[in-house]
Amino acid sequence: MSIEIICLPLGTTMTNSYLVGENKTKTAVVIDPGWDGHIIVQEAENRGWKITNIWLTHAHFDHLGGAGAVANGSDPTPEVALHPEDRWLWDAKGGAQIFGLQDIDPGPEPSIDLEHGQKLQIGEIEFEVRHAPGHTPGHVMFYCLVAGVLFCGDVIFKSSIGRTDLPKGDHATLINSIRTQVLTLPEETRLLNGHGPETTVGFEKVYNPFL
Repeated sequence: MSIEIICLPLGTTMTNSYLVGENKTKTAVVIDPGWDGHIIVQEAENRGWKITNIWLTHAHFDHLGGAGAVANGSDPTPEVALHPEDRWLWDAKGGAQIFGLQDIDPGPEPSIDLEHGQKLQIGEIEFEVRHAPGHTPGHVMFYCLVAGVLFCGDVIFKSSIGRTDLPKGDHATLINSIRTQVLTLPEETRLLNGHGPETTVGFEKVYNPFL
């Protein structure tokens, strides 16, 4: 398979930012550029990849704090994809002020409205958008069937789940999203989440105490 996934834990919250490239066409996207966008750009340049898009699972500051630097370091400027129900959070610069942060650059204004079931491409590789609210209203995940991976943001972690105590979070909604949009996938599917180590659908079905 020509897809390559680079995980870069960045920022004070060690957000897993993903650089996903397709080697045949040398195109790439960045999923959740949490911080230090210049590091992401350098990784792409090292592989001869052109970053064409930034895909945001949701709009919390620690998942988009590096978007401005990614955009500034890429030519042409990558388009940003976000679910419309998280636009309020993007407009609030990811809610950074809640955590005492002031100067967050959210990057280019989102120009691609994500919706459930939408198909996205990296070169010849297809991804499916899965709307999974609960952590935020507009949280989405990106599923690649041929690679057997789900980029799940802050919906589910290894033996844990996303927090729902932030503005517009809802626990029952999150659990429903996990049951309908994550646990219905093949058990061997890799869950590449927003923080911490990756896991699988099968592992979480058995060992996640929140489920």
